[in-house]
Amino acid sequence: MESVKDKIVFITGASSGIGLACAKLFAENGARLILAARRSQRLKVLAKELKEKHSTKIYIIKLDVRKQAEVEKAVKKLPDEWKNIDILINNAGLSRGLDKIYEGKIIDWDEMIDTNVKGLLYVSRAVIPSMVKRNSGHVINIGSIAGHEVYPKGNVYCASKRAVDGITKGMRIDLNGTNVRVTTIDPGLVETEFSLVRYRGDKEKAQVIYNGINALKGDDIAEAVLFAATRNKKVVVAEMIVLPLDQASTTIVSRR
Repeated sequence: MESVKDKIVFITGASSGIGLACAKLFAENGARLILAARRSQRLKVLAKELKEKHSTKIYIIKLDVRKQAEVEKAVKKLPDEWKNIDILINNAGLSRGLDKIYEGKIIDWDEMIDTNVKGLLYVSRAVIPSMVKRNSGHVINIGSIAGHEVYPKGNVYCASKRAVDGITKGMRIDLNGTNVRVTTIDPGLVETEFSLVRYRGDKEKAQVIYNGINALKGDDIAEAVLFAATRNKKVVVAEMIVLPLDQASTTIVSRR
């Protein structure tokens, strides 16, 4: 088992949900954190909490992963003591709408593809070269069970997460022969702001998704991420699908 103490961990989408849970768990285990998200005020509150609780060293970046030039600039401008990123957690992602494809909104499609696919690529392209140069590092992409199974009206979101699966496999092939590891953690139903974002703030619609089930929490996925990050250096957790007990597939869910 490898320790993450004093390792530099870059987390995108760190202001809520799985990203927030990862920040808390890695701070608890002694990591140094680069926290990136669009909502910088939330990051400031989180950073204050983690510094007070764990004396965590933290660097905050207000970042929209959809903007390639912004991503490249942010990574290039990292102070020298923060440049050697050990673990990249590509967590930033979202879903918009739940429509049949012939009724889908173009703005929703663009936002999902720009964030889930292109954003992951932009951050990875900016960070991985330094890992290759140092012959050390770990990329952990947060995918989804939706990348393995398509569900009704999930068309473009599922396609974006299938892309994450393909990109992850491609990364692993391209980085074979180096000491850079590549992992995808693919959750099922996790009760975060995910559905609230999907329905653009409609709390009633969002809550229906989790009614009658004991859904996963962000902490459950953060524990899976930490497990992958702390394996012996010869071991790669290539892919991990994590479901709540009440879920058997994207569409088979037992509601009590």
